[in-house]
Amino acid sequence: MLNYEEINKLAKKYEPEMVSFLRDIVAIPSTSGKEERVIARIRQEMEKTGAFDRIWTDPMGNLLGQVGTGPRLIAIDAHIDTVDIGNPAEWKHHPFEGKVEDGFVYGRGAGDQEGAVAPMVYAGKIIKDLGLKSDQWATLFTFTVQEEDCDGLCWQYIINKDNIRPECVVITDSTNTNILRGHRGRMEIGVTVHGRSAHGSMPHKGDNAAYKIAKIITEIEKLNKTLKKDDFLGKGTISVSYVDCKTPSLCAVPNQAYIHLDRRLTVGETMKSALREVREAVKRAGINRAEVKVLHYAKPSWTGLVYETQSYFPTWVFPESDPQVQAAIHSYERLFNKKPKISRWTFSTNGVAIAGIFGIPCVGFGPAEEDVAHTVNDRVPIEHLVKCAAFYAAYPEIYCSENLPTQKQTEISNKAASNRINGLIQENIPELSPSVG
Repeated sequence: MLNYEEINKLAKKYEPEMVSFLRDIVAIPSTSGKEERVIARIRQEMEKTGAFDRIWTDPMGNLLGQVGTGPRLIAIDAHIDTVDIGNPAEWKHHPFEGKVEDGFVYGRGAGDQEGAVAPMVYAGKIIKDLGLKSDQWATLFTFTVQEEDCDGLCWQYIINKDNIRPECVVITDSTNTNILRGHRGRMEIGVTVHGRSAHGSMPHKGDNAAYKIAKIITEIEKLNKTLKKDDFLGKGTISVSYVDCKTPSLCAVPNQAYIHLDRRLTVGETMKSALREVREAVKRAGINRAEVKVLHYAKPSWTGLVYETQSYFPTWVFPESDPQVQAAIHSYERLFNKKPKISRWTFSTNGVAIAGIFGIPCVGFGPAEEDVAHTVNDRVPIEHLVKCAAFYAAYPEIYCSENLPTQKQTEISNKAASNRINGLIQENIPELSPSVG
């Protein structure tokens, strides 16, 4: 039986260490593709705790740490990359100081989402301190890269290339310590139109691509009134996030124009339906020829590895009655003696791959408010660090003790355990040259 009072007591005891550690990693710039230094600092803290049976970095640059050696694998995931800071003058607190004020840690990544890293590392220590390890299951803590650039890419690599497939995953992206069970998917769509250049003094002799794309933009905006709505996940949305044109000079008619679309997909919306809607909008704009396509992501990770993927990230949602969600509810109730709020994210997480592509059961529980993400007010409440450390320490045992694995899960877990034992996961990063996976 878990001693919930002792778990909470240890989580509170490690509050100073978690705050100090979080301040350190917030102080390290770690935008997507430039995470090497923050990965090294997290690994240093993991080693310092002495809690992890194994710590390794995969060829993509994801840092993984395992507590326990049992065949059933429960994963807890945080992405450790951040977006850039924007205009430094807009920040009240220095984005790379990790300022502590009024019960919060401030700085880029404090909320989104390095704030979960500290409680994850110290949850491992709580598990060790209290002897919560089992020969039936293991907890895998994953500190993943490139999520801000391409959510879920890291987990496509972990599952397809590292050959690791957990039984379930706790996603620690910002939930304000509520329990979340899904979110909309998304996709990136590019629309390109062509015209004919002419001298700016004789525009009638050209065919202005900028005017064409402007007409399409107007129709794209109107789509938001007609997109599907789900009672739980909310409405699908579409927005123009980038506009560009090609022109021989600033005194010439542009001969090409382009828009980048951010499309958020709710239940019942698919890649096919979203592309059809955009193509129909192009027709309504009166444009006969336009290229409409799903984009691809192919940027190198900090190790130099390129793992290309299509920029389509499926919607996912699980019923509240599902085992991984129920285990989260029970963990919360037993640790904190009250009922949790059950909801969903507005933004997107690594769950687009874990659950959306691979169908692995997921549930969300993390520190910080979702609406501070990517803002100049990026922050995390210190009390959330303590709460999350206790939750992450208790969850694996509660989940595994309440749920017997299915035959398929047993086969997957045994295969994954065999792969780990046989050393198929590399302990160190090999010398890599960029390649397409």
